[in-house]
Amino acid sequence: MNADAAESGIHRRGGHEARRTPRVLPPWPVAVLAAGGGVLFALPVVGLAARTPWTGLWSHLSSRFVIDAATLSVVSSVAAAVVAAAVGVPLAWVLARAPFRGRTTLRALVTLPMVLPPVVGGAALLFALGRRGVVGGPLHDATGLLLPYSIWGVILANAFVATPMVILTVEGALRNLDPRYEHAAATLGASRLRVLWRVTLPMIGPAVAVAVLLAWARALGEFGATVTFAGNLGGRTQTLPLAVFVALESDRDAAVAISLVLVALSLGLLIALRDRWWPSR
Repeated sequence: MNADAAESGIHRRGGHEARRTPRVLPPWPVAVLAAGGGVLFALPVVGLAARTPWTGLWSHLSSRFVIDAATLSVVSSVAAAVVAAAVGVPLAWVLARAPFRGRTTLRALVTLPMVLPPVVGGAALLFALGRRGVVGGPLHDATGLLLPYSIWGVILANAFVATPMVILTVEGALRNLDPRYEHAAATLGASRLRVLWRVTLPMIGPAVAVAVLLAWARALGEFGATVTFAGNLGGRTQTLPLAVFVALESDRDAAVAISLVLVALSLGLLIALRDRWWPSR
């Protein structure tokens, strides 16, 4: 009788006791190392905030030097995210759904910019698409188009390093997608393109949105490939990361102010997307 009453009491309270996740305490070595790791990543942010000239922050951020770099960064990073989505989503679909010989090699090739030193990536772009590059030379002779040291070079360099973010995110979503919905649409007479457009893409829409935002953030913070391939020309190819590099030698307070903005944007984006990466239990 008492057991039944206790059980009914639990149900009357909504069963919270039954659904409560047990608290897991890590072993002390894990806790110590995790705390040290957290401090390692928090210290640079704390140091940056401590060094920020809060009283003159707006004057630094509203200077022509920063505004030009910010404008170019926004335009180039958004354009690079669009290019990354246009190229990365089809590549992700091919890697996830189309078995063929050499797929592993292709995946390694298109995700190479994630582990390649950015300066090396910029140099590779320069040798391929520069004025004397393998493709850039004939392209310039035929059309007069010069990619390096132009906003087009900035966009291309940013897209080169950002596209792997789209590919890996979307490929993972496609592999986790139940194919029965696509098969059902196909059996009803839908073409492969219609299935992709009306079934597949809507179902992985949130993953695509996350992938594009990650690509935008990656493009916004790109430095090495941009400075190597597009140069560091003020008002022309100088993005915010490049402006930080220049300001460190001439106006350290401005460099700190710009860095704080970039950190805040990146951190805010990661916090906003946390439920997309780590769903709540």
